Amino acid sequence: MSKFFESEVVQEELKIINRMQEEIYSTMLSFGSMEHEDQIEHIEKLTVLLDKQRVMYTRLSLSDDPQALEMKKHLEKSVQLMGFPEGTDMNMIFSGMTKTIEKLKQVVDQ
Repeated sequence: MSKFFESEVVQEELKIINRMQEEIYSTMLSFGSMEHEDQIEHIEKLTVLLDKQRVMYTRLSLSDDPQALEMKKHLEKSVQLMGFPEGTDMNMIFSGMTKTIEKLKQVVDQ
């Protein structure tokens, strides 16, 4: 295991991110039929997850560890699978996702 991934902080954050992703994605399709409070909670979880993903991406970006750089490269490639052009700035992706979550909050609050 690389030094980056040996870090207890990194390991714990990755576990939390994975757990949150599983939970959020498992309930995503039922969002429209959720009670109002459950929708608000779901949106709050999305916000926390996005923040954690952004911090992890920043950590990967600041690291010179080969495995961390490989994971960063993999994440950037996965954005292409979502239809974004090669070289798309990940911070643009995070900003766009933040705006989408804000719009979702507005819709739920109406």
